[in-house]
Amino acid sequence: MKIKVQLRMRIYRDEGIAIGPGKIALLEAIAATGSISAAARQLEMSYRRAWVLVDEMNKALKSPAVVTAAGGSHGGGTALSATGDALVRHYRAAEDASRLAASPDIAAMTRLLAD
Repeated sequence: MKIKVQLRMRIYRDEGIAIGPGKIALLEAIAATGSISAAARQLEMSYRRAWVLVDEMNKALKSPAVVTAAGGSHGGGTALSATGDALVRHYRAAEDASRLAASPDIAAMTRLLAD
């Protein structure tokens, strides 16, 4: 029997998801690739979808999570701002803390599963 446990934290602002697992994964991909389009390819999503997610995040936060530089002789680029770095760091820390705090209950629930 293979068991998979997944905790998926989301923070809503009004009716929309301001912070969630997909947006954090996108921020991590942008940090790794330096590009929204490369991050979108890495996550197998359209550039438009990635851009919409970045725009939603930037509008939901006090300051943007992602900053872009227009192309030119040295090309453009995208990077996480200090806010974006902090967002990823705090999200992953909250995920780890939640997993640790819930581990006894998760273990108890998995013991209740049929073989």
